[in-house]
Amino acid sequence: MNRIVFTGGGTGGHIFPGIAVAEVLQQERRVALFWIGSNNGTDQSYVRSAGIPFYGIPAGKLRRYFSFQNLVDVFKIIGGFFASLIILLKLKPDCLFSKGGFVSVPPCAAARLLKIPVITHECDFSPGLATKINTRFASRIFVSYAKTASFFPAALQKKITVTGNPVRMQFYAANSEAGKAFIRYSGDKPILFVQGGSLGALQINLLIEQTISFLAEHFFVVHQTGAQHRLQGENIAARLAQDHPELSGQYRAFPFIGSQMPDVLAAADLVLARSGANTIWEAAAAGKPLILIPLEKGSSRGDQIENAAFFAQEGAALVLSSRDAVPAVLCEKLTQLVEHPDQLRAMAQASAALAGDKPAAKIAHLLEQWV
Repeated sequence: MNRIVFTGGGTGGHIFPGIAVAEVLQQERRVALFWIGSNNGTDQSYVRSAGIPFYGIPAGKLRRYFSFQNLVDVFKIIGGFFASLIILLKLKPDCLFSKGGFVSVPPCAAARLLKIPVITHECDFSPGLATKINTRFASRIFVSYAKTASFFPAALQKKITVTGNPVRMQFYAANSEAGKAFIRYSGDKPILFVQGGSLGALQINLLIEQTISFLAEHFFVVHQTGAQHRLQGENIAARLAQDHPELSGQYRAFPFIGSQMPDVLAAADLVLARSGANTIWEAAAAGKPLILIPLEKGSSRGDQIENAAFFAQEGAALVLSSRDAVPAVLCEKLTQLVEHPDQLRAMAQASAALAGDKPAAKIAHLLEQWV
């Protein structure tokens, strides 16, 4: 049986897109799949829940700045390389597919040494450090955006294929009625889905708290707070019930939305979120317009700013910088969309067009050329 080893991790943003590709391969043909990820973190639980055998290796983080922790992590990276060699010699895969993240570098280097073809994918608009390193070992480079190719040297251009960012196929065929049942939707107001990512976003949560009266008056608000901000959602609900009891049924807070996420997105009329690659491409697969509040440089390497700018340029999103992410500006933007539903529809169409080619299926079919 043909075999493909996946690698990547450190965050869900490097794991879930890979799982999306793996699910297509599992459904469409008989191919054995395996995953090499960090032995310290949530990588293992995510991957095994998708039915993929998991092999853990030591993982050292790659930092662009000086830190004494870099000295420790050098030994983890070396350990990860030799552990990857042993795993790959045992599995003998036809190719290795990397979704990036610091844990992917040792397996890519080991695969190159063993002459196993390496295919790497970059989710964000500009390549991260791990991807830049992995391209030295790669036979093919997949990117989510056409303009991402400009970040690579001329010698690598012939290796690049634009695929889009893979999301699970469930997002293309989700059930909006199931989503409405899950959020206990009532009334006829448009649904505003607020996402801060799986860990939540304190800035967005505070913005919702400050504007909840306005939001509940104009929308049915579904708020994924992040598990560590569970109490914040409960406080917002209590405050709304106290100040405006007639609107208390228009707000639903969830610490985390798991398997129901595709259906909830399908039910939404508008998404307010950060601009991590997974978040925006899942919304695009569902054909949803977005208001994006990207993490600024300092809190990230600036990839969310670039992702948000692209979606805005394509007409799929409005963007609020951290400076503009204040109650008055948010309420102004939302009022604009409520009063101009044609603009909201146009944004939804532009969003759907970005993910229309179903990148997970496209990448899966490209990988089949290597097995």
